[in-house]
Amino acid sequence: MEARNIEISEKIPASRKLQAIDAKKLIDTAKILVVAKGKKVTEFNLTDRDSEETVSAMLGPTGNLRAPTAVYGNTVMVGFNESAYSDLFD
Repeated sequence: MEARNIEISEKIPASRKLQAIDAKKLIDTAKILVVAKGKKVTEFNLTDRDSEETVSAMLGPTGNLRAPTAVYGNTVMVGFNESAYSDLFD
C-alpha cells in the first residue's frame, strides 16, 4: 500500500474477529467482490448481496473474515493475490 501511496483509512487488529455479519456489512454498498485464495481469484457481481456463497467465500475455516480485506471504491477485495491487488489499484 505504501509503495502505491494508498492511504489506509481504517486498520482493524487481528484480535478483533470479524464474522459473517461483518462480511455482509462490507458488501452492503459494494458492486464487486474479489476473493483471493492463493493463486485462485474469484470475482462476484454483487447483485445478490446476501448470497451464502458470497459471504462464505469471504470467511476462513474458523468462520472469521479472511485477511487482508480492502475496500476500494465500489470493490471489496478479500485475501491476497499480488496480481489481483495490482489490477485493483492500477
